Amino acid sequence: MSRASWISPKMFSSFSKHPAYAWAIWLLSALFMFYKYALEVSPSVMTKDLMAAFHIDGAELGNLAATYFYSYLIMQIPAGILLDKFGPRNMTTIAMALCAGGAILFANANTVFLACVGRFLTGAGASFAALNCLKLVANWFPPKRFALMAGLMMTVGMLGAVGGQAPLSAFISYLGWRSAIEAIAWIGVALVILFWLVVRDAPKHQEHILKAKDVKRIVDGGKQIVKNKQCWWVSIYSGLAFAPVSVFGGLWGVPFLAQYYNLSHTKSAHEVSLIFIGFAIGAPLTGWLSDRIGKRKVVMFTGTIISLFIISFVLLSPPLPLNVLSTLLLFFGITISAFLLSFTMIREINAPIMAATAVGFMNTFNALLGAVSDPMTGKFLDLGWQGAMEGGARVFPTETYRLALLTLPAYLVIALIVMLFIRETFCKPQYPASLP
Repeated sequence: MSRASWISPKMFSSFSKHPAYAWAIWLLSALFMFYKYALEVSPSVMTKDLMAAFHIDGAELGNLAATYFYSYLIMQIPAGILLDKFGPRNMTTIAMALCAGGAILFANANTVFLACVGRFLTGAGASFAALNCLKLVANWFPPKRFALMAGLMMTVGMLGAVGGQAPLSAFISYLGWRSAIEAIAWIGVALVILFWLVVRDAPKHQEHILKAKDVKRIVDGGKQIVKNKQCWWVSIYSGLAFAPVSVFGGLWGVPFLAQYYNLSHTKSAHEVSLIFIGFAIGAPLTGWLSDRIGKRKVVMFTGTIISLFIISFVLLSPPLPLNVLSTLLLFFGITISAFLLSFTMIREINAPIMAATAVGFMNTFNALLGAVSDPMTGKFLDLGWQGAMEGGARVFPTETYRLALLTLPAYLVIALIVMLFIRETFCKPQYPASLP
């Protein structure tokens, strides 16, 4: 048998008819989410290493981390259009390769410019992860399972964020940050190969509908998304609600807790990882609960307001017993995961053929808040810096951390206000029946 024959699409033709095949496709897509989140939050356990390696301050570190979000922001709508037009398999294979290649460049960068380029490429590839998974869920699973599958997708993704916290911190302590990131990058290369071999865009009988070859239909559908006020309100809410997770969990939470509670870097990363564990628990539960009661907004509102009280208490209270802090961070993750229902709502108010483009439009706001918030927080920290250094990295006063991070509850307050303008979908499609 020739090498070309064993990688032929026919290799999986019999397996593709098996009920488990859809789950295999979902699992590989979810693993890309795992990989994406591990790389996204990785700077949080390398803050001192990166400041020392590249001789940068807090704002510059925020910009380095946010370079990931800059490309993520730029690519969201194009990624959705490309997935809708050319199909998830082709585009996501390229995206995975870009993500892993960026990580390799970042790990070997000897200047901050090259490190930024690496993070930029990683973000560009990662921008396809959620869109790809949701697109394939829409193609391979019945609509009634969408909220649950989206929740399970985020569960796997948040486990990746957990892996990018305490386990990565320990890995870095053993190998150094460069070798650790490079090892993770090569794992991504293996995932690229496996994804290309296994995944197909849609069941055979749906391929002619779901490949979306007609560019005009895609463009017209994109215009409908932009003109729909509900798409804007849901997207703004999503960006505001997720920002505290990306800022606290993705960069600044680990050094804040390490200093405020006098913890080791690895122990602080473990505490922050509880947010992502809570998210992993809460994402499928909120999806199931929303489907069960037939409403989205009440679950989103309840989760957002509880998470507002929790993050405010963590930031404003005196140092708490560690078991209390751990419990609060876990429940913050569980409750804020309700924001994920915005992914389901954006799908319900747009035609199925525009699923990836619609989610990409919404994800643009998630990336925008991340791109703005990391360097903004770093700038606030620099303004309060009193000259202390440790191992070539700046050490910021605890009170400065607390003041800089007060933007997080502010985001959630605004998110709750925005919710007043969002219409309930009652778990049913809201687009005209004439649309595909």
